[in-house]
Amino acid sequence: MIDSIIAVARAAGDIMLNALRPKIMEKAGHANFCTETDEKIQAFLIEKLSKVLPDASFLGEEDGQDVFEAKMKEGYCFVLDPIDGTSNFIYAYRPSVVSIGLLKEGKPHMAVVYNPYDDMMFSAIKGQGAYMNGERIMSSEVPLSDSLAVFGTAPYYTELQDRTFDIAKKLLPLCVDLRRSGTAAWDMCCVALGRCGLYFELKVQLWDYAAAALIATEAGCTVTDIEGKPLSYSGPTSALCRAKGVKEIPECFK
Repeated sequence: MIDSIIAVARAAGDIMLNALRPKIMEKAGHANFCTETDEKIQAFLIEKLSKVLPDASFLGEEDGQDVFEAKMKEGYCFVLDPIDGTSNFIYAYRPSVVSIGLLKEGKPHMAVVYNPYDDMMFSAIKGQGAYMNGERIMSSEVPLSDSLAVFGTAPYYTELQDRTFDIAKKLLPLCVDLRRSGTAAWDMCCVALGRCGLYFELKVQLWDYAAAALIATEAGCTVTDIEGKPLSYSGPTSALCRAKGVKEIPECFK
């Protein structure tokens, strides 16, 4: 089944690559955008994945809600972010990714994240490792002091800005440097791939992390909320993804 999901993600990425400058719609929250292409890709994903797993339910970012439990209590549920990094997509600032998480009984089961601009296909099945373009990947074993760190600003939630940048300011001298990509799924995949040692964000939605957190975990990362508690896979959460070499939660998060 994972190969079928990968094929659907690749086709969705082609839609992203071939899209013209899209019509932009705003959603609740600061600079929270949706485009016609987001909606087109989500509809495509639901259509194609329904054939892969006919009994599955769906939760997509463009559903306009963040209520999860009813869809997740039993069986399979695809959690979709058709374009994670919509602002990047609008302004042609790379990357943006397609994110497909498959939950089973409310727990992560399969995951695919695809960056079509660099043709990088990440995938994972719980307990079977993480892969990029078919090759096994593992997070870095170097310490935070020798690593890049990446973070998200939770831009839709302006009340979190001060704390976000306070943490970032304290984190900067602990690592080589900080980066921000604008897509949570991509950031976690970069930690999984060994490019970065740590990622954090004070609020992400289920569709932001449902796929990438499994990929990172299967690549040897420790993925929790910023207090070190397991992710709920039932709704919004803070997120902290640490590579193998980052043994402890840095003091700036405590």
